[in-house]
Amino acid sequence: MKYSHLFIAISLTISGLLIAGCDKKDEAANAAAAQQQMPPAVVNVIPVKFQTVPMVHEFSGRTAAYEVADIRPQVTGVVDEILFPQGRMVQKGQPLYRISPENYQSSAGANQAAVQQAEANVQTAKASYNNALANIESQKALLQQAQADAQRLQPLVSQQAISAQQYEQALTQLKTAQAGLNSAQAAAQQAQANIASAQAAVNTAKAQLSGTQLDLSRTIVRSPISGISERSNVTAGALVNANQANPLVTISKIDPIYVDISQSSSELLKLKQQQAMGSVQAGSSTVELILEDGSTYPIRGQLSLAEAKVDQSTGAVTLRAIFKNSGYMLLPGMYVKARLIQGLVNNAVLLPQSAIIRTPKGETQVYIVDKDNKIQVRNVKIDGTYQGQWIVTEGLQLGDNIVAIGGSKVKPDQQVVSKPYVPTSNEAAVLNQGQGQAQSQPPMAAKPEMAAKPEMAAKPEMAAKPGMQNGPVAPQAKNMPEKDATK
Repeated sequence: MKYSHLFIAISLTISGLLIAGCDKKDEAANAAAAQQQMPPAVVNVIPVKFQTVPMVHEFSGRTAAYEVADIRPQVTGVVDEILFPQGRMVQKGQPLYRISPENYQSSAGANQAAVQQAEANVQTAKASYNNALANIESQKALLQQAQADAQRLQPLVSQQAISAQQYEQALTQLKTAQAGLNSAQAAAQQAQANIASAQAAVNTAKAQLSGTQLDLSRTIVRSPISGISERSNVTAGALVNANQANPLVTISKIDPIYVDISQSSSELLKLKQQQAMGSVQAGSSTVELILEDGSTYPIRGQLSLAEAKVDQSTGAVTLRAIFKNSGYMLLPGMYVKARLIQGLVNNAVLLPQSAIIRTPKGETQVYIVDKDNKIQVRNVKIDGTYQGQWIVTEGLQLGDNIVAIGGSKVKPDQQVVSKPYVPTSNEAAVLNQGQGQAQSQPPMAAKPEMAAKPEMAAKPEMAAKPGMQNGPVAPQAKNMPEKDATK
């Protein structure tokens, strides 16, 4: 019985194996037959077209005021009154605060009296000088008389007509007259020096009066620029000191407004190397701004400067753009994104995202349909994107047909049927723009009238239109006094 059961088990096992082998052969045969009957896969292809494509980079940035003035008092005193509406537009020279002027008025009156006293001293010194001149003339007359007497008596002495004592008296009178003349001349010089001293005293008194009047005028604190005022840091009745550390208020000019952008030094170096080799042309200075809510700022700005140094802590270079801000939509400190055309890539190909294949090794490939309608693999190099399409710079040749749709269902050397790829409306617009990139205007700057050119920055016609949404701060004056704002 044992052997009979064992024999039956072995027989059943062998039968199962034979049946499984037959089933596998049948499945392989069925698959081969199905493959022969299945038509070739259909793929949509794009012919390679080389063109000049803008190299658009997007950077994070912050808005900054065009001008900022921290208002501090230049005199010490008590604030009598706040003269401006807080948080509103103020004009250059507009009074902001009035500081108690009593002490400075008193000093100005005292200095005015000192000036008058000094001017009176000048007149006195001039009178003394005139008296000295008259005394000189009198002494000259006495000297001439003494000289004449001495000359008349000299021959009489030799003739013994007069005594020697008389002649000596005449000589003494002559010397006395000469000494009187010298004394009168010295007195005149002293009077002249007194005039100069009195005039200097007048100038000193006037300088002190001018300083006091200047301090008196500074009791009215005025705005040095036109802009939006912040809230006041002091109230009426507060004691303020000259040149104190804390400002009374801050005035910010935000039309136009700056946007500070950071770009890594390695990216900037790569761009300069590409431009030096000729593979990338110089880009445009036009900047497009993306706001915090994802909307696009309606006015394009201009790149105004790039700092000639690298921040050691971040390894980035700061770029600065300037934007017209008539509607005060942009406020200092806002986080924004800026798009710049930093170059034009020569001999590039734009491909939709569905045409690019990423390998596990990180390589970038595309499928190409050759002349035998078979799939071939081609390694390519991409350099960023432009309006949702990949920019391919290496690996393609003129005449290649790139698989745009259907690449996921084919494999290399597979026979396929190719049909033209029909791009979407956006892709078609991008391709049409890219084919004429030899022209001077890049696609992103398609509306140059929207750009905030330097010479247009202060024109009132660039102000926000009635249909445009105003920013958080409404303008208070129609005519802005700024001139050459972006120069």
